[in-house]
Order: sequence, then C-alpha cells, then structure tokens
Amino acid sequence: MMKNFGYIRVAAAVPTVKVGNVKANRAQIEELIGRAAEQGAAWVVFPELSLSGYTCGDLFFQRQLLTSCEAELKTLIDNTAQFNTIATVGVPVQSGGALYDCAVTFHRGEIICVSVKQKPTREEARWFATPSGRCVIPLCDKWYEAQNKIACDGATIGIEIGECVATGADIVLMPSAECEVAAGYDYLCDFVRVRSAHEHCACIYASAGFGESSTDEVFAGNIICAENGVMLARGERFATTSQLVVTDIDTELLAHERIAFDAKCGTEAQYALPTYTAERPMRPIEAHPFIPRSEERSGEIFAIQRAGLMQRLSSCGISKCVIGISGGLDSTLALLVTVDAFDRLNLCRKDIVGITMPGFGTTSRTHQNAVNLMRALGISTSEISIRRACEQHFEDIGLPEGDHSVTYENAQARERTQILMDYANRIGAIVVGTGDLSEIALGWATYNGDHMSMYGVNAGVPKTLVQHLTRWYADHCGCSIISDLLCDIVATPISPELLPANNEGDIAQQTEDLVGPYELHDFFLYNMVRRGFAPDKIYALARVAFEGVYDDMTILHWLRTFVRRFFGQQFKRSAMPDGVRVGSVALSPRGAWAMPSDASAAEWLRAVDELSE
Repeated sequence: MMKNFGYIRVAAAVPTVKVGNVKANRAQIEELIGRAAEQGAAWVVFPELSLSGYTCGDLFFQRQLLTSCEAELKTLIDNTAQFNTIATVGVPVQSGGALYDCAVTFHRGEIICVSVKQKPTREEARWFATPSGRCVIPLCDKWYEAQNKIACDGATIGIEIGECVATGADIVLMPSAECEVAAGYDYLCDFVRVRSAHEHCACIYASAGFGESSTDEVFAGNIICAENGVMLARGERFATTSQLVVTDIDTELLAHERIAFDAKCGTEAQYALPTYTAERPMRPIEAHPFIPRSEERSGEIFAIQRAGLMQRLSSCGISKCVIGISGGLDSTLALLVTVDAFDRLNLCRKDIVGITMPGFGTTSRTHQNAVNLMRALGISTSEISIRRACEQHFEDIGLPEGDHSVTYENAQARERTQILMDYANRIGAIVVGTGDLSEIALGWATYNGDHMSMYGVNAGVPKTLVQHLTRWYADHCGCSIISDLLCDIVATPISPELLPANNEGDIAQQTEDLVGPYELHDFFLYNMVRRGFAPDKIYALARVAFEGVYDDMTILHWLRTFVRRFFGQQFKRSAMPDGVRVGSVALSPRGAWAMPSDASAAEWLRAVDELSE
C-alpha cells in the first residue's frame, strides 16, 4: 500500500446499480476502481452486495443470479488487475447448503480475502445464513477461510459488513445497505464518527444508493469517512449518478492515540440500580413524536418521499403519473411530492394528470382548492364526476335510495380508484397513492378502493406529519398563491367526503369525530409499534403528554378504538401496495411489520378495559 508519513489514501464508491443485472453492475464497479486508481487510492470499498444489488429479494435463491455473480466477479478481477488499488466488493456466495452475504477483497488479479456478514438482520435472515465457527467459502475455483481483518503494510484493515462492530483495526471498512429513515442520517454520521473516536481508528462507510428497489425503502448512497472522532469527508446524499469519495488516513496519528489513550481500566464492582415508582417520569414526553424538530429534517423527509417516486419512475421507465386530487391533506402532499420528483427528473409537469372526482359529499371549498392548486402547480387537470356511475352501480346491486351505509361510501371510493387506474392505463402512467401511515394503521381506507395504488408516497407519513409537511412546504415554496392554498387546505376539516354535505354546504362527515383525533392515534402508533409499550404505559404517557388537552376517559376511549382497529384492519396492510418508508415506524408487510391478519386483540383490549375499572 502507498504510504507517506503514515498517510494511506482510501476511497469509498457507490455505483448506480441495476437490481439483478450483474453484468451492468460489474461495469459500473470496474469504472469506479479505475477512477480510484487514477487518484492514487490504495483501497476502495463498495456497498454491501453491490455486484448483485442489495434489494434482489428472493432472486438471491436463484441459481442464475449466483452463477452470474461469480462469473462477473472473475471478469472484474481480471479487468482490474493492472491497477495497484485493492478493492472490496459485496457479493452473495453459496457455500454448501447456505448462502452468505460476503465482501470479496482482491488486488492485482487475485482474491486476498473473503469476509462474511456476521449478523444478518431479521429481514436478511430470510436469505443469508449466520456463520458459526470456521467458515470456508468456495469462490472462483478456490477455497477461502472467511476473515474480517487483513494486516497490510503496517496497518490492520477491518472489514465489517453492515456495521457488525469488530474491534482492533486501524482502518475499518464498512460496506453497508442502510435504508433512509427520517433522522437516520444524523444518527449514522454520529455512529461512524463516535465509533472512530472510541477505537482510535478510521471508519470508511459506503452504503447502497440509487438504483436499488424503492418497493418499501429508499437508499441514499451514503459515504461517510471519519478518523478518531473527526469527520473527514462525506458523499452526496440521494445522488442519481455513481460517486467516489477519496480521503487520506493518518495511521501515525492513530497509533499515537492508541498508545496514549488506550490504557485498559480495571473491572469495577457491579451493583443493582434502585427502582422507583413515580407519577410522572423525570423526562420529556413528546406528544407529537413524528413531528421533526428542525426545518432540515422536514426537507429530508420530503426528499425521501421524492426519491422513492423518482426511483419507481426510473425503474419502470414511465414518465407520467395520475393522481386523484380531493382538496384534502393527503392528496395535496402526494401532489407536491410528485411535482418535485418530476422537476428533479427534468420531466414535464403536464405529464402529471390530476383528476378531481366530485361525488355526493364534495364541497365547494375542497373542490375549488383542488382545482386552484393544480392550476397553480401547472399540471394537467381533468374532472370526472362519479355520481352517475355510482347511481347506476347502486341500482345494479339493489342498494335502496337514501341508504347511506358503508356500501354507499365504499362504492364511491372504489369508483374513484377504478377511474384512476383505467385512466393511467390509457395514457401509460402510474397511479400515485395518497393514503398516509395513520390511515394504514387504522384501516381508514376502502379495501381495493383508496387503499390501492401503484406507488404510495405517503405510506410512511402519519397524518400529523402530513399536516406539518404541508405547512412546511407552504412556508418555503416562494409563491404566495400556492402558500395561501396550502394553508387553507391544512385548515380544512379532515373528511373522506362520502356523505352528502349539510344544509349549509359544509362537510358533514368529519373523520376525527368518527375515528378519533389523529394526534392521539399517532401517539398510540409510535409508542406501540416503535417502542413496544403495553396499553397501560401508553395510557400513562398520554395522560402526561396531553394534559389539559384530553381527559382520561377520552384518551382511554380512543386508545381502545386504536387497538381494535389496528388489529382488525391488518388484512388491508397485508395487501397494501409499495410505498416508501420515511421513519422508524412503518407498516409494510414486506419486513417492516409482520403480523397475521387474524391475530387476536383480546389481550390488548383486556388491558385497556382494566385501566377504566
């Protein structure tokens, strides 16, 4: 390795992958190794499973994929043999009856090390085995004993796939594939930086990026380089092209830090911490846990939504979208995300078709806001009334006139979805879904109606956050007309508008009167799903968080409603469409929330009932 006064030049690279297209991925990696060599890098690390793509899913079980990976790895090693740069590339490898998530390190035409991921996540365990004891990997006609450290030119290099924390290396290479969630990037930067400080080492982190599937998650292609607690370099987040970051590591400095500060302390006696009972925790209880605390975080969440839609449009080769615009919060945020995605992809806004579909409960306020917003944003508009079609449908199924039951409501929602789907088919577009995380949690959607779309940009955004992001956009859009429209939309009562308006022409069906306040449901959702709290603790925390806002009986009433609906509506989540995750709470059945549709809520409801006794 090249050294100069203890400096070692290292690089991290993130290619734009094509999931499952190993030949194309190999070409990208090969080009980046050449660029790293041109800049004098002694070592370049690529993301986890970069040769195949991290999001291959059950394709990892396919012999064709595994065979292609090994063949293209051989080609990659041969084609880069002229460079004096060591490369570490992520590859799935089968050994015996097991499949392993590996990082293969090679130099001058030879494999010098194969590392195996020690702790696959719960989701990854569907495909990849956890190594136990001595692990031998067959690759390119040879056998290699798995190892995660290499002694190289006076420095020890550690290779940790997916942040598998192993100690003792001067430079820790961290090939990873972390999906983006709100606030996750700050935590990740702190993790890498603090890790380097704690072990007096350098950490080079490279994560999967653009091109990975956005079925449920988005990958930002993060590159983070830290040394001894100092951030040296970072890559561009959400880059749509491949990127390479190069930096120099001072191994002499690291050696000095270890000699001076790594003296081991003796083991101190252990003792049990005292327990206590308190009426009120001596710590803040956040009433709105999904609301970001900074302007930057709001922008980050919006960017994650946008990136998911951009990837979906890019991967399916479609440049048109259809979206139902009601003048309500959810469809407004979905439209803003879609417009921004089109702008970033240099697509014409006129290829976004917003469709208003007035029905029996549509009010002039929401209708005008919908039409005016679409015009202000410069998208194509269409209006298709659902009245005549629904009346014919009611007659066909024998629904009596004046019957405003759930059939009356759901038929309208399904008619609107049919219009959107068929219109999208006609013009070669995808339907952008508008349903949010709170509605998904409560099942407040018509099955195979507004429950369905071709990609849901709000699927990871709860209602309180939808309101917040819409206000945030209003404050930052730079257009007073759009800002005023958004503020009025935020101020409009939340309603599906499926029942006729009242005598004054105002909304008669207000969602929060029927299902409960969304700020309470979002609080319940966060503390149950994210923290795993039982009903008694959720109730106790809610009493503190909403003191003076809701009385105890109100909190208990809506907590019972939440538990009942959360369990009873799982069947809708089991069939929910693809949608992007933005935070630590997600309900996709594809790994985020695995729950049987017929799970019993009895224990949770019993616990709630006991609180009211």
